[in-house]
Parts: sequence; structure tokens; C-alpha cells
Amino acid sequence: MSRSERRLQLIGIARASFAQRGYDATSIEEITQAAGVSKPVLYEHFGGKEGLYQVIVDREINLLVSMLTESLPQASSPRKALELTIVGLLDYLETNPDGYRLLAHQSPAGVSTGVFSPVIGEVTEHLTVLMAALFERQGFDPLSLPVYGQLLGGAVAQVGIWWIAEREAADAGEPVQPRSKEEIAAHTVNLLWNGLHRLELDPKPIGTPDTDERLNPRSS
Repeated sequence: MSRSERRLQLIGIARASFAQRGYDATSIEEITQAAGVSKPVLYEHFGGKEGLYQVIVDREINLLVSMLTESLPQASSPRKALELTIVGLLDYLETNPDGYRLLAHQSPAGVSTGVFSPVIGEVTEHLTVLMAALFERQGFDPLSLPVYGQLLGGAVAQVGIWWIAEREAADAGEPVQPRSKEEIAAHTVNLLWNGLHRLELDPKPIGTPDTDERLNPRSS
């Protein structure tokens, strides 16, 4: 087996184990035993378990980014781009269950996966980019863009996670009927897109006169 083939073998074995059992419960010994190599071979390739984990996470994030963006050049409108991004996420979750479980696990200290789940972080980043043009066109304060990006990213990622749980429950024989990813994307876009187009330019906190008047209009 060549050096590159051995490296890919170790990545494949470790990826499955990290996904199913988590970082802490996976030992170097079981990875090397499954690969039929000694521990020094793993250290030579990755420097240790943490280095191996970081390589796997980086590869998984790159795959997620690719699936989120590969269809965007086909988008004929910002709404379609939003829908394709959501479908890209659902495609990733559907075809890479081990990858999703790996990214959803708590990362070990020292591994740079960000403060939040990498899945939510990547979805948020791409939705924020999509929203930037809409904000500029409609005259919204660009400083508020990250707020809405976080809201959209969290909502979309959570819908995807729920959808996967529904599918797994159905596969286990529970009486649920999960919808197709196209239906999930259509309903998600329906809420998010229509909500975006009813945003106020300068929303005020509850308790200010303008807000109180809107919430409790005086009868004439």
C-alpha cells in the first residue's frame, strides 16, 4: 500500500469511528489495529489523534461547502439561490450521515471548528452572503446583516437536523412520514423569503412609542 493510500485508509477508519463514538471514545489503538499498522505510522502521517481529527473535519467542511455552492451558478434569482442552498444542505445530510454526526459531535480542545457547530457556521456564512445583495438593494443597515444571517443559518440547519431525525425514526419503524427534501426546502423558503420581504427598515424595541403604536393601533 502506498503512502497516500495508507493515509486515506486511516482517514476512512477514523472518520467512521469518530462519527459513531465521538472523539474521546475513539482510541489510537483501535484505529491502528483496524488498519493493521503500528501507532508510529499514524503519528508519522498526522502527528497524533488530534491532528487526524482536524484533517477529517477539514475534509468534511470542504465537502459541505462544495455541496452548498455547486448549484448556485444555476440560480435564476436570489430566492432560487436560497432554495438551492437549503437543498444542498439536505443533500449533504442525506448522503453523508457519518460526516454530519462527526461535525455535530463536540470537538476536542485545540481543534479549530469554531464556536458553533461547523454545519450551522457554514450554512450561516453562505446565507449571509446571499442576503447581502438584498440588504443593499432595499436599503437595510449592513451592520444588522450578521443578526439576520445567524437567524437564517440556525433555522435552516435546525430544520435539516430535524429532517434527518424524522428519516431515521421512519427507518426504525416509527409511525412518521418524512417529507422529501424538495418539500422541506419549499416550505423553508416560503417562510424565510416572505419574512425577509416584510422586514422593517428600522425596527424598534418593544416599549418605544412607534412599536407600541404598531402593536396596539388606536381605534378611530
